[in-house]
Amino acid sequence: MPVYLKDINEFPELKKFESILIVPCRFCPAASLAVRRNKPYFEFFRRFLKTASYEQLIETIKSNLEKKGVKTDVFKSKLLHQFVVCMWTSRRRKKLSEHARKYEALVVLGCEAAVQTIHDSVKSTSCKVFQGMRSEGIMTVKPSFNLPCNISLELDKIIPLVHQNENSVPWVSL
Repeated sequence: MPVYLKDINEFPELKKFESILIVPCRFCPAASLAVRRNKPYFEFFRRFLKTASYEQLIETIKSNLEKKGVKTDVFKSKLLHQFVVCMWTSRRRKKLSEHARKYEALVVLGCEAAVQTIHDSVKSTSCKVFQGMRSEGIMTVKPSFNLPCNISLELDKIIPLVHQNENSVPWVSL
């Protein structure tokens, strides 16, 4: 039951920053993009545990910020237990806090739980935390296996969030 997320295309709040760290969750956002673009979730032999459509989004955001002269990097997660931001260990949170000290702002690609996890992790820094995706609901999906070892997700339903408000502001700055 991954959260269905939509990426936010405009980043006007980031204009005042000279350095931004992108912090991606690798579960719900990747599943959302794979479903929306009708692309494989995982292509084990080509990208191992990375979702091509999600990696393209991350690279586009990074590139767009760099074109504006912003120092940008992506906080990478290489181990499976680090992929889901809302389930990070205290050690992983500490590593982010240390790395984040080099940046003025962080853009979290994930749900509200991911944003809160990142915010709590960098409290001791002066970094501003922004949500780069908007939760639309919870999706039910049907996984399928295709040769050569690809996993795809077929969207069954998106169950809207009960508390969702059409007039809410998509960016959260904590």
